[in-house]
Amino acid sequence: MPTQEPKERIKNFNEVALGYLPVQAIEEAKRCLKCKKPKCIDGCPVGVDIPGFIDVIANGDFQSAIAKIKEKNNLPAICGRVCPQETQCESLCVLGKKQEPVAIGRLERFAADGEKGFAIPEISPNRKKVAVIGSGPAGLTCAADLAKWGYEVTIFESLHDTGGVLRYGIPEFRLPKAIVDKEVDYIKKLGVHIEVNVVVGLTNTIDELKTDGFKAIFIGTGAGLPYFLGIPGENLNGVYSANEFLTRTNLMKAYRFPEYDTPIKVGRKVAVVGAGNVAMDAARCALRLGAEEVFIVYRRSFEEMPARAEEVHHAQEEGIIFKLLTAPTKILGNAQGWVVAMECIQMELGTPDESGRRKPIPIPNSEFTMEVETVISALGQGPNPLLLQATKGLELNKRGNIVVDENLKTSLDGVYAGGDIVTGAATVISAMGAGKKAAEAIHQYLS
Repeated sequence: MPTQEPKERIKNFNEVALGYLPVQAIEEAKRCLKCKKPKCIDGCPVGVDIPGFIDVIANGDFQSAIAKIKEKNNLPAICGRVCPQETQCESLCVLGKKQEPVAIGRLERFAADGEKGFAIPEISPNRKKVAVIGSGPAGLTCAADLAKWGYEVTIFESLHDTGGVLRYGIPEFRLPKAIVDKEVDYIKKLGVHIEVNVVVGLTNTIDELKTDGFKAIFIGTGAGLPYFLGIPGENLNGVYSANEFLTRTNLMKAYRFPEYDTPIKVGRKVAVVGAGNVAMDAARCALRLGAEEVFIVYRRSFEEMPARAEEVHHAQEEGIIFKLLTAPTKILGNAQGWVVAMECIQMELGTPDESGRRKPIPIPNSEFTMEVETVISALGQGPNPLLLQATKGLELNKRGNIVVDENLKTSLDGVYAGGDIVTGAATVISAMGAGKKAAEAIHQYLS
């Protein structure tokens, strides 16, 4: 449930969704049917024993619940907040066939938030060094699992702080940074060393890491290169990529200016182009930064939106205006080079395209103009080419993503990759699943 009324919560960046109280968690956990063949586990990319941790919550043993979760998931407080459980574990809950599925994500968050101290497993060091490039969800997961097997793991992070998209992309009202700090601190206590402000491909190279004694390397650099609309006017002042807008807001704390030195200019009327979770985050941030009207401009309908239903619901509650079946064609500016409007055309849906969603088709003579002062492009991200171009022999596909085999091994010996750098922009939990799979493959390789 939300913590505040929508009119109040758009004035601050406080966390919106409340967690369970103990009595609520026990009541919800008791709804579990304890299936003999639980399908919910099949829906979890990291393989958490879901019935196992829910059962001990039902019995009031909350510390055993978090211990059970951490056998597989190193970032439970994060997953409990941002993972799309409704399309993964909860979608396979048998109870959900006739009523609401068990709220697995909220129970995971409850167990993680109530953890008292870190239960660090006993680790037998093996002195083999592994490098992890990127401290996002894939890198953190891979590093933690390898550390538990005794490897000397060093994470190299290009930014000045850890967490990758968890810190720069997801707003405070969805994922408080204190939660990210807590999860990273646990991984450090496993023995993982983290070096920030290191841009592999510029500061050093993969070959140099091998020379420095790293026996295996995992690339988990994510998808940090934003896609733009490709329409006239994108070079005007007031046009942002969602990456820049959210990085300024979250990582660089623009929402706390002038306490922090990062300003961000947001007009009275803001258009966010796209309808994924990133678009919802950008739109809701724009409201909190002072915009009077914020529009989600999307060329399909509600049914095709890739954003989580919960995020769409919160955006609607907060007054975000949805301009559906609408595609921008041009951004207009004034003599000073600032955005003043956006030309659009109305769309209709045809037959499904390669994505499985109905293809949007422009309606002739349906053009119209929206008065806006800020445009944010939230159309997705691709791989940052810096590391990739600096690494000879690393095979890429036509989209510029790293090519891997079934074990996430790249074309280079001892080098593995996973997460958005391989698949393109996806979910936090799918990146974590890739990090876990790569850790197991590296363990087999070095054993």
